[in-house]
Amino acid sequence: MDHSPLDDVFYHIYPLGAFGAPRRNDGVSRPEPRLRRLADWIPAMERVGADALYLGPVFQSESHGYDTLDYLTVDRRLGDNGDLAEASRALASRGIGLYLDAVFNHVGRGHPFVRDVVEKGAASPYARWIAGYDPSGPGPGGLPFRYDGWKGHFDLVRLDTGLPEVREYLIGAALRWIDEYGVAGLRLDAADCLDRAFMAELGRRCGAARPGFRLIGEVVRGDDYEPILREGGLDAVTDYEAYKGLWSSYNDRNFHEIAWTLDRLFSEPSAGPAAPGTWSGAGLCRGRALYSFADNHDVDRVASLVRDPAGLYPLYALLFSMPGCPSVYYGSEYGVRGRKAGGDDGPLRPAIDPAALASAAPQPDLAAAIGRFSAARRRSPALRLGSYRRLSVGSLHLAFERRAGGDAVAVAVNASPEPVRLELPAGLSDGPIVDLLDDGYRSESLGGRLAVEVPPHWARWMSAASA
Repeated sequence: MDHSPLDDVFYHIYPLGAFGAPRRNDGVSRPEPRLRRLADWIPAMERVGADALYLGPVFQSESHGYDTLDYLTVDRRLGDNGDLAEASRALASRGIGLYLDAVFNHVGRGHPFVRDVVEKGAASPYARWIAGYDPSGPGPGGLPFRYDGWKGHFDLVRLDTGLPEVREYLIGAALRWIDEYGVAGLRLDAADCLDRAFMAELGRRCGAARPGFRLIGEVVRGDDYEPILREGGLDAVTDYEAYKGLWSSYNDRNFHEIAWTLDRLFSEPSAGPAAPGTWSGAGLCRGRALYSFADNHDVDRVASLVRDPAGLYPLYALLFSMPGCPSVYYGSEYGVRGRKAGGDDGPLRPAIDPAALASAAPQPDLAAAIGRFSAARRRSPALRLGSYRRLSVGSLHLAFERRAGGDAVAVAVNASPEPVRLELPAGLSDGPIVDLLDDGYRSESLGGRLAVEVPPHWARWMSAASA
């Protein structure tokens, strides 16, 4: 498997919502080719500089896509297998890799494997496939046997991914996806619940079938990131630990929160005693890739969380300059809002016409700003793959250095409504330093110190290489 560092910019679409599919699969309707609308979203992906698309569940399911009924057939509410293959070809023609949501931890109660166990009981060959299977009597899941649901959700029947037969079936499905759709990688749903040896084998075999294939795991707890990355052979895991600090640091006027998180995850080991308020020792994920995001299909949209929309600009400037592979959730690049309502995720996953998005955008300038961040990031190895060292933090600012080989960038993010002037111990070579976001702005590094003035709600990405 190719383990060159993952440094893509992702766009994320939840297709059942974005394309206006019915909430439930009726099991009988003719396929509705909603996936063909994916081509209409390619300009939006290119606008933010995405070179990969994470496409939420697309295979036959009961309702939201994570209650799978068939791993090999596209959900009739989205179209058929040919529609997905055509969408993948359209993306590939524009240099955008397709990552599919792989829901391997659990299936829906209507999956044929589960129905076979309902009918035959312990005599079914699939009884062993179900985690926690207990034929002694019905449990809380509404089936005539007990089983493990995903984190107590018994509409989702867990599979035993440590069982060789289950592994072989699921890996076979993934190999079919590579063959039929040319997928560049998978986002493993509930990776923190999957057998780690299974994930490692999945990665090896998919990497052999497609060089450069990637696995990204959904993991919530930061303490789990490094062990799952290492033992599961993953290329990245979801950075939920930094997700919250991106918006709450702004709302609470406390950038020490996100600074602490970035130190904890990515900091270089200190040569001496740690400075007050910094993480002592090396970051837990130093040198590893995380999939970073401001929002997604499971959490409130960031435009509904940030109290002042102006805060979205420094937020995305930080997202695209801190360690990780940044992801943009469809519509959020224009400030589309959405909050869960009574546990309903529907408001987070609205139907959107990409052709009308810019004209009706709550924040019409935000997508262009994100495009600037993405383009500048692409030009800098340090921003894509470099180390992380904190330089300065205050209630509404954070500055840090990224370094990779001979490339170094000093990032200063200002979330204040006023300009801020910072004197940074950046360690850049003496001489002129230019802003990657504004080549008309220059400063001078002298004796390891760099003075920068950062505009309100904006950032400077200062680099000697571009001077």
